[in-house]
Amino acid sequence: MSNTKASASAAAAAEEEKWGSKKLLQIREIPGSYGLPFVGPIADRLAYFYTQGQDEFFTSRMQKHQSTVFRANMPPGPFLASDSGVIVLLDAKSFPVLFDVSKVEKKNVFAGTFMPSTSYTGGYRICSYLDPSEPKHALLKRFIFSILASRHKRFIPEFSSSLSNDLFPLLEDQISRKGKADFNTTSDSMSFNFVFRLFCDKNPSVTKIGSKGPTLIAKWLVFQLAPLFTLGLTKKFPNFLEDLLIHTFPLPPFLVKSDYKKLYDAFYESATQILDEAEVMGLKRDEACHNLVFLSGFNTFGGMKTLFPSLFKWVGLAGEKLHQQLVREIRKVVKLEGGVVTLSAIEKMELTKSVVFEVLRIDPPVQFQYGKAKEDMVIESHDAAFRVKEGEMIFGYQPLATKDPKVFENPEDFVGSRFVGEGEKLLKYVYWSNGRETESPTEENKQCPGKDFVVLVCRLMLIEFFLRYDTFTVDVKKSVLGSAVTVKSLTPANSGS
Repeated sequence: MSNTKASASAAAAAEEEKWGSKKLLQIREIPGSYGLPFVGPIADRLAYFYTQGQDEFFTSRMQKHQSTVFRANMPPGPFLASDSGVIVLLDAKSFPVLFDVSKVEKKNVFAGTFMPSTSYTGGYRICSYLDPSEPKHALLKRFIFSILASRHKRFIPEFSSSLSNDLFPLLEDQISRKGKADFNTTSDSMSFNFVFRLFCDKNPSVTKIGSKGPTLIAKWLVFQLAPLFTLGLTKKFPNFLEDLLIHTFPLPPFLVKSDYKKLYDAFYESATQILDEAEVMGLKRDEACHNLVFLSGFNTFGGMKTLFPSLFKWVGLAGEKLHQQLVREIRKVVKLEGGVVTLSAIEKMELTKSVVFEVLRIDPPVQFQYGKAKEDMVIESHDAAFRVKEGEMIFGYQPLATKDPKVFENPEDFVGSRFVGEGEKLLKYVYWSNGRETESPTEENKQCPGKDFVVLVCRLMLIEFFLRYDTFTVDVKKSVLGSAVTVKSLTPANSGS
């Protein structure tokens, strides 16, 4: 996108926000219904998973009701959730109410209308499930901030080393031997090793985990989140069998108890410095460790497991023109910085920064946000206002909110330069971190405490990649947790570049 177009789009977005705040919008009854008890939630669940699919489920109702705000049921429904009815928000203007903890409660809504058993996390409600009004929330979030702060100087060297040793050579070897490389599996292994070394100061290979970390966490994640996705078994089994198996009753935690214990024991025995600091802060050692495992396995590794394939997917499909633009920017800045990748250098790479934000906009790693109304309120979309009653569940589907055509020009297109120059003003509409990209996480809000860390490692991934390669090609398929990326070719950097 040109700077002129970006400026026009930013100006239009600013005018829309100004217009909405001053013009009295017509109060409209929230369209849609939850249907008959029991029957309605199951009908919506079947449509969501099988007959329509995720995106069509929302877009078809948006078109039917001529509204980006409407009522619907969200999975899993009976018998996992006592109430599956939500008010759906699909536009950039209404969506931010979900970040306002003075208006919405975030207690036990991290996974949506149901909460996985605390047996998955040692019997504790982890920080992600706590509302900021709960006293333990501030203490646990402060603990997470302290972990990240104590290790921030290691982010760049540790991650760069992981890429150079655990990712790029393995991709090259697979392409050499097989003609293609499985990015997801290789990236998962690299990501887990990096996270464990960062927090535990040792390689997982010297612990009881060995090389099984990604597998242990993936199994643990699937058992908790199975009610929220389809396993793709419908080619072999009828829809109703999969629906009965994973969407109707909770999977028993005891089936992954031994896997989780291996993870917990490895962190408990290895992350002694972090756990010592937690006790000084007033946390019980075992509670701190369960939160550390969740931070490392669910939040950090789980995020990388989704985000890195997405990054390679969109940049790979964008083609050689974007690759060469990134090559020129990255190598020029690094050369001026004396050949070293520093925070100062990273901040000077405007296109690289924009590409990462565009990936987070078009394919956010966290798709859903929930909050329960703390009071009667009015929520505004671009076109109307809606009364919401205290206690009603509000839900936002982020992939549509961050592709709002009234904010972003050509919202369905991946535009690497979207946030360069004047386009940077649009960053306040990038919501991937449970908050605006222009805002910061605090103890008082629910924004991701590792927000800046995530952006940093994504930039580093691109920087280290395009210092080593000129271009690459990929094949992409859908997977349970996002995209399955196959790297078809890697073109080493021209020594004369």
